[in-house]
Amino acid sequence: MSSLPKAAAGPDRTSMIRVDQAGEYGATRIYAGQLAVMGDRAPLSAEIRAMAEQEAGHRAEFDALMARRGVRPTALQPVWNIAGYALGAATALLGPEAAMACTAAVETEIDRHYSRQLDDLDGDGEGQGDDPELADMVRRFREDEREHHDVAIAAGAERAPAYPLLSAAIRLGCRAAIRLSEKV
Repeated sequence: MSSLPKAAAGPDRTSMIRVDQAGEYGATRIYAGQLAVMGDRAPLSAEIRAMAEQEAGHRAEFDALMARRGVRPTALQPVWNIAGYALGAATALLGPEAAMACTAAVETEIDRHYSRQLDDLDGDGEGQGDDPELADMVRRFREDEREHHDVAIAAGAERAPAYPLLSAAIRLGCRAAIRLSEKV
């Protein structure tokens, strides 16, 4: 198991790892809030539980990477704990389609975020750049997030009440959370 020493991770890689772990943590909290409201027998509970388990796996990999590279988590993690859970619970209270609208909106922003990171990481034109371990994680997780988006759309996300407004608000919140977690 090879890893880059702290200095090789550099400030850009450090903030990438920090924000990605924060995002995966936030996703687990969103799904926890949704499942707390919807329960196990509600429509789409199985889909939400499966996505939640994948996000937990992503978070575990980022947690391990942070430990190996000496990257601290965002100081905003307590905020993302509460905000993620509240967003999940609130959208689930609006119904299964709104819960899926939340997933579609979040995953749209995460896909954009991970794609930008892969552009930054692909310094050699071969898709690996100077940090193949991080590039591989981001690439794998982006594919999972795209799959979550597609599941949410197929499950009726766009039929949620006030979908355009709900989606836009959640996407704006995601962009703000990404920027803050990179810095703090």
